[in-house]
Amino acid sequence: MEYRYLGRSGIQVSVLSFGSWVTFSTQIDVDAAVESMAAAYDAGVNFFDNAEIYAAGKSEEVMGAALKKLGWRRGSYLVSTKFFWGLHDGVNEKNTLSRKRLREAIDASLARFCLDYVDLVFCHRADPTTPIEETARAMNDMIVQGKALYWGTSEWNADEIRAAWLICDKYGWHKPVMEQPQYNLLHRRRVEEEYARLYKDTGLGLTTWSPLASGLLTGKYNNGIPEGTRGALKGYEWLRERLTNPQEIAKVKALEPLTKELGCTLAQFAIAWCAKNPCVSTVITGASRVSQVHENLQALEVLPKLTPDVMARVDEIVGKPKIEER
Repeated sequence: MEYRYLGRSGIQVSVLSFGSWVTFSTQIDVDAAVESMAAAYDAGVNFFDNAEIYAAGKSEEVMGAALKKLGWRRGSYLVSTKFFWGLHDGVNEKNTLSRKRLREAIDASLARFCLDYVDLVFCHRADPTTPIEETARAMNDMIVQGKALYWGTSEWNADEIRAAWLICDKYGWHKPVMEQPQYNLLHRRRVEEEYARLYKDTGLGLTTWSPLASGLLTGKYNNGIPEGTRGALKGYEWLRERLTNPQEIAKVKALEPLTKELGCTLAQFAIAWCAKNPCVSTVITGASRVSQVHENLQALEVLPKLTPDVMARVDEIVGKPKIEER
């Protein structure tokens, strides 16, 4: 396993990590979570990603129960959670990053995990109704209180991240050190263009999600949506339009000859491609069974094969966002 520093922080994360979105509670129970997490941990994975909104809090409960069964030394792994949408419909309990919401959210999350602290905590989306200064101070206080060690953002735009960083710099608060954006072969602009200045200016680290574009980059949706896949799950109807997009499916099919030359699956190639970006600290992978964990981890063997020539061929197939000169 390769380890990378999380931005300009002092901790290192495994270049491949394990996330619970969609799977925990929805598709797998505690025992299955134990098996998958153990397989990842034994291979060197040290970061396990979660969020309060995943399965309406039950994902955190499943991961917490799994961690208790596994009995790992607390210093040997990292756990994250994310806040924004909330689990209740009260006026101050949903779609907000207010001080009140964040204080209550971290306490409830820790109770579900049965942990004293989480290592990473993210503002799951930006909140246009709450001053960034209020959110930044609440996140700083969360760290000062020892309930989280590092904070960051998820799907914030570059201006919002920079604003939060500058406010923290002004007042001497703990700064946001990481962002969790979607990043894959079919979704590149934000990571490669919009955030380009932030890596150098603020030391921003990335914990990227959806390396397989919700499964599209595995090739399993090339001929429709099979039963039992994410695209067929109740509540994920919003994914189906993209999973059946003929232009994107054409790109996936065009990548297959290249992956065959490299002796890997489409999924392994897609994950390795994300990890090839030096600005990416870790690529979050997911799995509903142990065999998928092992398959995803084989992307590490593909990483050295991604030569400049291979990367150039990929750009020709999927298209490369134009990075403005600065």
